[in-house]
Amino acid sequence: MIERGEVAFGTTGRNHCLLHSGGRYCVTDQESAIECIDENLILRRIMPDLLELNDGLFVAVTESDLAFKERFLEGCAACHIPAHEVTVARALAMEPFLNPTILAAIQIPDGVFEPFRFCLSFLATALKNGATVRTFTEVTDFVCSDRNPTGVKIRDFRTGKTETIGGDIIVNAAGPWAGEIAAKAGVSVPEVPTAGVMVALDCRLNNMVLNRLNKPSDGDIVVPQRATSVIGTTSWKVEDPDLITIPPEHVERMISQGEKLIPTVRRVPMRAKMAVARPLIAMTGTDARELSRTFECFDHARDGVNGFVTITGGKTTTARAMAERVSDIVCQKLNHKAECRTREVPLTSYRFFFERQNVLKRRALAQLQTSDRPNIGFEERT
Repeated sequence: MIERGEVAFGTTGRNHCLLHSGGRYCVTDQESAIECIDENLILRRIMPDLLELNDGLFVAVTESDLAFKERFLEGCAACHIPAHEVTVARALAMEPFLNPTILAAIQIPDGVFEPFRFCLSFLATALKNGATVRTFTEVTDFVCSDRNPTGVKIRDFRTGKTETIGGDIIVNAAGPWAGEIAAKAGVSVPEVPTAGVMVALDCRLNNMVLNRLNKPSDGDIVVPQRATSVIGTTSWKVEDPDLITIPPEHVERMISQGEKLIPTVRRVPMRAKMAVARPLIAMTGTDARELSRTFECFDHARDGVNGFVTITGGKTTTARAMAERVSDIVCQKLNHKAECRTREVPLTSYRFFFERQNVLKRRALAQLQTSDRPNIGFEERT
């Protein structure tokens, strides 16, 4: 696995940290909603120690929100998302900082994860099964035979070294940078990098995930994350995921909309403001807010380029499902018959990632110290 930065340095490390129940999409994007609730239940089984399962509330702040309630409950039922209405008094007892003038509240099985450890658990499991993980390493180009990729050229940012790695199949899982990587192989993917601004408050104001009971919109969700509360998010298309300017009016919108859920929002110091691009699947004539949050896998053999597959779209909650989909395609292309077991097999502890990496470093250092070959640097040996 080649990663341009540290683990989770890109979109996954700067998202809302929300373990989606699917409730957010159960009316407007039911395919994504079903993916989310299915994976929510799977992740509860395979990584229970990494999830904060405090549930969530969808609350009606206005009469328009209240009118949306029946559609929301019907959407949850259609997507098999457990949902039940709780009294306003009960909601305020569970969340004391919640707007006391709310008109209704529905409880759903949202949760929260810590993205760095989330990713490390998957990578630790991969390491345990023989994978190699190269961080701070960038893919600069492809090596091709005719038009078919047979390897990649890479550069290690820490050492400045360049090298070539060969492969039977190359999987492009670069999130909003997937289009840039695909272009190096001479193909395109229908992806739209779509940015969103989030604001982290320097205080944890809620323990449950709080959502507006309506269609997804700006500033309509507050997610608890460790000792903070994160308000999100806006949505607009960007050209370059590496160059996202945070519009001041978007930050103000997060505060003004967030205080409709939690009135004390404006009185709490801001800890951070952030923006990152989502890799959404393009749909002609569709606004960024309305693009589906589902995922898609592209076998570029259909573009005349064999041995190259792209997986994009989706959400962190559906990461395992995305991996299963692309692995099924890779196995088919390699004529390899195997049953996916990741729905049931618990993930290795995230701690193993660093333990394994340290073992490899100590082993390489020991080899260096016992080698008779002079003047060979540590980076060269590894």
